[in-house]
This record gives sequence, C-alpha cells and structure tokens, in this order.
Amino acid sequence: KPNQLSGGEQQRVAIARALITNPKILLLDEPTSHVDIHLKIEILKLLQDIHRENKITIIHVTHDLWEVEYLRKRILLIENGKLIKDSNAIDVLNYIKEKSGKST
Repeated sequence: KPNQLSGGEQQRVAIARALITNPKILLLDEPTSHVDIHLKIEILKLLQDIHRENKITIIHVTHDLWEVEYLRKRILLIENGKLIKDSNAIDVLNYIKEKSGKST
C-alpha cells in the first residue's frame, strides 16, 4: 500500500509513474528530499542511467549543493524567478561561494 512505502520507495514509484508515458522531458522537484544519503545516491544514479539510456532531458530542481556537485551537468541558477547563471557545476558553486563571501 502507498502509505506503507518508505520515502525512497515513494520517490522511485513516482519516477516510474512519470516514465510510463515515455516523456521527452522529466521535471523533478527535489526528488531526493527526505531520504538518507545512501538512497539519495541510489536515486541520483538511477536518474543518470535513465538519462543516458533513454536520452530524456531531466530538469532536476534542488537546493542541495551536494547534489549539484554530484551531478556536474549544465546548471541553471535561478533566484526570484530570474536566471542568474547558466554554466557548469563548478562555475555555479564558485559564484555561490563568492556571493556568500566564502573563499573557494
């Protein structure tokens, strides 16, 4: 039953349901929130496999900078509805560090 699934199981079921229609674009809003690090890595690897094998564009919304660094793909940084940065993960992370006053 759905209410008996763990957070990670619920996320994987949601991804599977989205893939049934063979989409060209998959929009994911915080797909690894509320799961432990092991499940987070498992879900991220699953998404990478889905992208590679099915050539699906995945728009992955996250506030987790670790995920950004892990994925290391094209990153769009959006603040207050405005596109601030369109680059790779390293450039975006450096921009965030500079903006927050931290050294790289």
